[in-house]
Amino acid sequence: MKISQGKFNGLIRLSNSKGVIAAAAMDQRGSLQKTIAKARGCNEKEITAAQMEEFKVSVSKALTPHATAILLDPEFGLPAMKVRAKNAGVLLAYEKTGYDASEPGRLPDLLDHESVGRIKEKGADAVKILLYYTPDETPEINDVKHAWVERIGAECTAHDIAFFLEFVGYDPKGGDEKGIEYAKRKPSIVTGSITEFSKSQYQVDVLKIEVPVNMAYVQGSKANTTGQAAYTREEAKKLFRESANQAKRPFIYLSAGVNDDVFRESLELATEAGTNWAGVLCGRATWKDGVPIYGKSGVCALDEWLLDKGVKNIQALNQVIERGARGWWDTYGGRDKIQVVSSAK
Repeated sequence: MKISQGKFNGLIRLSNSKGVIAAAAMDQRGSLQKTIAKARGCNEKEITAAQMEEFKVSVSKALTPHATAILLDPEFGLPAMKVRAKNAGVLLAYEKTGYDASEPGRLPDLLDHESVGRIKEKGADAVKILLYYTPDETPEINDVKHAWVERIGAECTAHDIAFFLEFVGYDPKGGDEKGIEYAKRKPSIVTGSITEFSKSQYQVDVLKIEVPVNMAYVQGSKANTTGQAAYTREEAKKLFRESANQAKRPFIYLSAGVNDDVFRESLELATEAGTNWAGVLCGRATWKDGVPIYGKSGVCALDEWLLDKGVKNIQALNQVIERGARGWWDTYGGRDKIQVVSSAK
């Protein structure tokens, strides 16, 4: 396996000595504004850039001493980047927040005033993009998305910086994505997406993926509070293995907004299944309960909560990662199997 010097250096800075990525995610923008506004009882437009920056700074200061990296956005996250712990690498988001709901297909878009070159100049060790994707979408829409990812992959290769691709599934027919019927289809959506973006033309270095099941519908799981089940525990482990086996690139799991207990349980299941996961990029599962505290009581109360409960959340998550995650280089047969070259070939 060959990897360019810049991409290799970036991945090393984002991982620990074992090659495991235990990163915090704080690139939320629109959803964070809405949640803060809800806590304050105001319109989201009243939440200022200074308040967004203040929240992100608090999260970065409290959590990065316990993380290998932090994911931020160039819009509100640069002050948080400056106060991170010295041990933490940086990923910067390249995409605009959300998507245009008036158009079909949840088509993505990039930040108007950014480029991979500019993101690299800001000090990022990697570029991250979020893509809403499902193999069930029309070929015409998915072709647009494929070309979009190809362009970004080429841009990252040209600037010799690591490329992290996050994809999140959805129902193109607008069904309930938290319901049991979608839960039954989720494994094929996740597995199909992994298969697609493992292809070489996308030049992705790390896949940031959803767990392939909805833990709320795993029989006997702590998250299953309704008694409805889409899969037994053994079936769920098999689905974890099937999705992981399609990954031809290192992959890490995203928390997808579930609480910290549910996310830890999903990682424990991935470990039981024996999947070759290389870590996590975990956001809301760690800090989301601090948002209403900030909204109602301000930054000092948030800081106090983060240094207590927020740190406990990430430490508990790190224990699960330590037990189950493997180095990103294991996908390529181990670190000694990687040939670092002056530029990507």
